[in-house]
Amino acid sequence: MITAIVQYRLPRHIDRDACRDHFAGIASGFRTVPGLISKHFIWGEHGIAGGVYQWHSRADADAFYGGPWRRGIIERYGVEPEIEFFTVFAITDNGAGSVTVLAPNSSAPLPDSVKP
Repeated sequence: MITAIVQYRLPRHIDRDACRDHFAGIASGFRTVPGLISKHFIWGEHGIAGGVYQWHSRADADAFYGGPWRRGIIERYGVEPEIEFFTVFAITDNGAGSVTVLAPNSSAPLPDSVKP
C-alpha cells in the first residue's frame, strides 16, 4: 500500500469556500479511479491545497498522476503539483476499531496470528 501526499499552491482568488465547493463537486468522481483506496481532500490557510491518497500500488498512483489529472491541476491552478510517496507499514483505524500490520513488500495484511 502506498500513501501519496499531493500539494499545490492555490491562486489568491481561490479561498477556503471556493476550494471546498470545488472539492465537493469532484469528490464522487474519484470513486472509480483504478487502484485508489481513499482520498482526503485537504486545504490549508497558507494557500496550499491537495490530497492525501491511499493506493494499492505505486503503479496505480503513477498511472493516475501521469494522466489527465496532472494536466487538470496545471490548467486550473497554473502550477505543477508536488507529490511525495510513502510505503504504508501499518494502519490504525479507530472508526473500525482495528489495527492492521501489512506484510513486507505487500499491501496484504499479515495473518492475525502474527499481528502485534
